[in-house]
Amino acid sequence: MAGLEDALAYSDGDNSRGTAHQVKVADVDITNLREKLGLSQDRFAALFGLSPRTLRNWEQGVRHPEGAARILLQVIDREPEAVMRALHG
Repeated sequence: MAGLEDALAYSDGDNSRGTAHQVKVADVDITNLREKLGLSQDRFAALFGLSPRTLRNWEQGVRHPEGAARILLQVIDREPEAVMRALHG
């Protein structure tokens, strides 16, 4: 309960009751990553659980990945086989 009260106080601007940590995740050149893996947009999207439309929007700069998607792309960039093993056994 104390942790919840601290979180609420922090969200109300009381910085004395907690510390916020932000993770900085570098941008990934998604087109370059996909091409490096030798995958079409549809195949990349299917392998990594993404919508093909979302992937196209990212590659065209219409939208930008945020939050967990940015982290997933960073991990795919560094360890694509590990992600495929985790998703597909």
